[in-house]
Amino acid sequence: MDDEYAKLIRRMNPPRVVIDNNTCEDATVIQVDSVNKHGILLQVIQVLNDVNLVIKKAYISSDGGWFMDVFNVIDCDGKKIRDKEVIDYIQQRLETDASFAPSLRSSVGVMPTEEHTSIEFTGTDRPGLFSEVCAVLADLHCNVVNAEIWTHNDRAAAVVHVTDHSTGYAIKDPKRLSTIKELLFNVLRGYDDFRKAKTSLSPPGIMNRERRLHQIMFDDRDYERVEKAVGRVEDKSSRPQVTVLNIEKDYTVITMRSKDRPKLLFDIVCTLTDMQYVVFHGMVNTGRTEAYQVR
Repeated sequence: MDDEYAKLIRRMNPPRVVIDNNTCEDATVIQVDSVNKHGILLQVIQVLNDVNLVIKKAYISSDGGWFMDVFNVIDCDGKKIRDKEVIDYIQQRLETDASFAPSLRSSVGVMPTEEHTSIEFTGTDRPGLFSEVCAVLADLHCNVVNAEIWTHNDRAAAVVHVTDHSTGYAIKDPKRLSTIKELLFNVLRGYDDFRKAKTSLSPPGIMNRERRLHQIMFDDRDYERVEKAVGRVEDKSSRPQVTVLNIEKDYTVITMRSKDRPKLLFDIVCTLTDMQYVVFHGMVNTGRTEAYQVR
């Protein structure tokens, strides 16, 4: 009953998006008002990330039953958003209240869609690993359409989209998919791997690759391993400054100051979401090279 009531409230109060190019001199202001629900902040930031917008400032408020965020954004050239196609895309994605695919945190593997087969894997990183993966796929008559791979603390995770060489479409034969998984597992396992590589069938769903890689890395718990730095001195001055304080009754206040880079806010909100934290209030401010965030 509670779920049905929540759905009714959302239908009665659809999201409202205002995109304003007049209020701010050097940025486009995007305001999003909506009934609050778990994960909505990440959904909004991902839409902005999908069209390669840079968030210069943000004011986040999702306490209680209502969500209201304001973002000052620019394009990759440092200009306001004038492209009508981009503006329409943002409004359509946010105002239709289209939720992203359900969480796939618990699985890593191979999933076919109509256009391509999505291969996801984790394993121990080593020189030439992705080259070996591509060689196996080529031997199995798979075309690599696109791929993204992340490495951290001697671990590698990747999302690779492939098609059948003869048809140009997704590979759906269960036996062939099983062979792909088995051979990739052997490549990813490597030598003396203290943690097994992961290849298994994923449930249906479409998800942003970067979002999925966050989930794969978090599920792999790569952050718990200490990076080996033999003969290397770490420059601690370049590390982000993060403070965590329980100064309020119901909230933990996290303050972060670091060198700014593209998609920094997206990465932070992904991490907090995967750790099952909810951002109730937040402020983001970026300078030329530095980002300052409180949430």
